Amino acid sequence: MTDLINTEKDLVVSLKDYIKAEESKLEQIKKWAEKLDQLTDTATKDPEGFLGHPVNAFKLMKRLNTEWGELESLVLKDMSDGFISNMTIQRQFFPNDEDQTGAAKALLRLQDTYNLDTDTLSRGNLPGVKHKSFLTAEDCFELGKIAYTEADYYHTELWMEQALKQLDEGEVSSADKVYILDYLSYAVYQQGDLGKAMMLTKRLLELDPEHQRANGNMKYFEYIMAKEKEANKSSTDSEDQMEKETEVKKKDYLPERRKYEMLCRGEGLKMTPRRQKRLFCRYYDGNRNPRYILGPVKQEDEWDKPRIVRFLDIISDEEIETVKELAKPRLSRATVHDPETGKLTTAHYRVSKSAWLSGYESPVVSRINTRIQDLTGLDVSTAEELQVANYGVGGQYEPHFDFARKDEPDAFKELGTGNRIATWLFYMSDVSAGGATVFPEVGASVWPKKGTAVFWYNLFPSGEGDYSTRHAACPVLVGNKWVSNKWLHERGQEFRRPCTLSELE
Repeated sequence: MTDLINTEKDLVVSLKDYIKAEESKLEQIKKWAEKLDQLTDTATKDPEGFLGHPVNAFKLMKRLNTEWGELESLVLKDMSDGFISNMTIQRQFFPNDEDQTGAAKALLRLQDTYNLDTDTLSRGNLPGVKHKSFLTAEDCFELGKIAYTEADYYHTELWMEQALKQLDEGEVSSADKVYILDYLSYAVYQQGDLGKAMMLTKRLLELDPEHQRANGNMKYFEYIMAKEKEANKSSTDSEDQMEKETEVKKKDYLPERRKYEMLCRGEGLKMTPRRQKRLFCRYYDGNRNPRYILGPVKQEDEWDKPRIVRFLDIISDEEIETVKELAKPRLSRATVHDPETGKLTTAHYRVSKSAWLSGYESPVVSRINTRIQDLTGLDVSTAEELQVANYGVGGQYEPHFDFARKDEPDAFKELGTGNRIATWLFYMSDVSAGGATVFPEVGASVWPKKGTAVFWYNLFPSGEGDYSTRHAACPVLVGNKWVSNKWLHERGQEFRRPCTLSELE
C-alpha cells in the first residue's frame, strides 16, 4: 500500500505542474487583454483620427489578421495533456471498488475486535498513532452504505448514526441527511426496533414530505404496529423482544470468536503463579550445536502447554531489510489450503500479502534457514520455503491450524513431506497497536517484537495433531506488521524427534 502513497504524490506533483501551466497561460491572456483594453479605449474615442495614422491602420490589420488568431490558439491550447497522460499511466495502479470495500470491512473488523465506538474511530483517537486523521460525515455514510450492501444492518446503524451526529453538530458536508435517514431507518427496522424506525422515518419526512419510499415505509410500519396492538401484545413484552434482537450484533459470533477478540485486546487468561514458575528465560546453545556453544542465543518461555518459546535478537535489522526487499516485488494476496481440493486459494479470513523465498536466492535466506535448523534441531531440507507476510491495517488471519487434520489427508500430498510438524515465526517489525498472535484454545497472547521469533510444535511426537496450537493473527490496529515463517515437515525428523508410544506425548 506504500506504493499508492508514492503514486498519489506523483499525481499531486503532476497536478501542480498543470496548475502552473494554466496560470502562465491565463497570465499571458490577461496581459493581452489589458493592453488591448487600453488601446481600444483610445481608438473608440476618435476612430477616424486614430486610423488617420498609417501605423495604427497597419497594426489594426495585423492584430485582426494574425495576433487574434494566435490568441485564439493560446486559449484553445490544452494544458492538461501532461496531467491526463500521467493519470492514464498511474490509473492501472489505482485500487478498485473491491479494494475500497475491503478497506471499509477492515475498519469494521477493527471496530469489533478492539471494542471501538464509532466516535472514537471517526475522530482518529487510536493508541500509538503518528499521523492523526478523522472521518468526515461523508466517510461515515460511505462505511454505512458498504455495511448495508453486505446486509450488515448492525454496522449500518452505527455508521449512519455517526454521520447524522456529525451533520447535526454542524459539519459542512455533501452528505444528505435524507439519504442517511433512509438507510438508517431501514437498518433499524431490520434489527426489530420498529418504534425507532418510525421515529427516524418521521424525521426524514419532515425534511422531504414527498419522499416516496419513506411514505410507503411509514404506512407499512403503522400497519405492523396496529397488528401488534390487535394481538394484545404488551408494550413490555415487545420492548423485551426488541432488546433481545438488538443484542444480536453480528452473524456467527461464536464463543471462540469472543475469546479470540478478548485475547487480541490483551484480556486473555492469566496464568496462575504456579504455572508462571514453570516459565524461564535462558541462554540456549541449540543442544550443544557448535555454532552456538560460545555464543548462545537468548530464549524465553511464552507458554507452557503448548510449549511456545521466543528467541530474542535472532534476526538482525540488516537481514530483515534484505528479506523485505526480496519479498516486496512478489507480494500477493495470501492463500490457504483448501481442505477439499488440497490446493491454495484466497479466503476472507486471511487478509494479508505474502511471498515465498528460497534459500538459493540469497545468502541471507540460506543463513536464516540454517539458523532455524540449528536451533530447532529439525531438518529444514523438507520444510516449505520461507514465507514472508505483510499485514496492513486491519490485516488478520482468523483462528486456524497450521497442520492438516485427519479429514484433510491430501492437504500436503503434493509436497510429499508429511504433515507440518512445527512452526517458526519471525517478527520483522514492531506494531504500534494490535497484531498479536493468539491461541484461543489455551488463552495465550504473543505480542510482536522486532528481531524475535517464536517456535512451537504442531504435532505430538506420535504424529497426532496438537489441537491446542490453534492460533490466529489479530488485526493490526495501528501500524504495519511484517512476519516471516517456516513450516517444518515430518519427513527427515524420524531420528531428530522420534515417535513415542503414547499418542499425546
